[in-house]
Amino acid sequence: MNLIFCSAAGNSAAWLAALARAFPGASVHACSHLPDEAAQAQLPQGIDYALLWKPPADLLRQLGSVKAIFNLGAGIDTLAASQALPAGVPVVRIEDAGMSEQMSEYVVHAVLHQYRELDAYAESQRAGVWCPRARQDKRQFGVGILGVGVLGGAVAAALRPFGFPLSGWSRTRKIVPGVDSYAGRVELDAFLARCRVLVCLLPLTRETRGLLDRRALSQLPIGAHVVNVARGALIVDDDLLALLDQGRLGGATLDVFHDEPLPAAHPFWHHSRISITPHVSAATLVEESVAQIAGKIARLEAGLPITGIVDRERDC
Repeated sequence: MNLIFCSAAGNSAAWLAALARAFPGASVHACSHLPDEAAQAQLPQGIDYALLWKPPADLLRQLGSVKAIFNLGAGIDTLAASQALPAGVPVVRIEDAGMSEQMSEYVVHAVLHQYRELDAYAESQRAGVWCPRARQDKRQFGVGILGVGVLGGAVAAALRPFGFPLSGWSRTRKIVPGVDSYAGRVELDAFLARCRVLVCLLPLTRETRGLLDRRALSQLPIGAHVVNVARGALIVDDDLLALLDQGRLGGATLDVFHDEPLPAAHPFWHHSRISITPHVSAATLVEESVAQIAGKIARLEAGLPITGIVDRERDC
């Protein structure tokens, strides 16, 4: 078996070592993620599978005969956006592989931080003021999950024991225990109106890019908090900033951005109502991901179906 590996992340050595252990009889060819080098590279003949993260277009153009392309992460937006992605080749995403636990930790922390008003207590500390606050009514503190897929379902399960009213929105209706379900654009405003904290977990597609603009964000309750752990381009930055400055929204916890790393001059860095982290809510775990890929390749080689195949009409 012949595999192609290409990743723009800085942990290629760990991936290659894990692939060597998972595919002891295979030939793994590592390609450069740099466009100039990819344009000059000659791929070996008979490549069976490609394992990619943010590959250059020149590499993608040479993969029309592979059996499948595995995207080394949950989000496929950077791969799907390339016009060089060959038609007819299945694209397979990583499903969970250790990300659910990490994402749940991050979101639960963000929700509890807002519910217990820890930012207000931090301000009191800086001012040297002893000021206990009345506890918020949990029954009125709705948490909404925008995108109820694998990660969204895991986040809902992690939040359920805390007793918050939970709601979820997705393109098509999803039934998740303990979560009120909303679906489609026709139900989006009603969903947003319930979200004292809005957790964004949608994939980035043609339909979701810029979904959270001024009009949509204004449907949230006054003082609501936005948590984005999906993709930065789901939110219109200027609209979010305007609503925060007006006091219409209470704050935002942002882990993802239009441009990463976040440019030094971006107003998010020093906004008093925004907390940022450098895209760390759920890292792709190498060993778990390679084990999942190996299992799926074994099924494909045996002629069996696999999960995680991207629907290009819907997800790209």
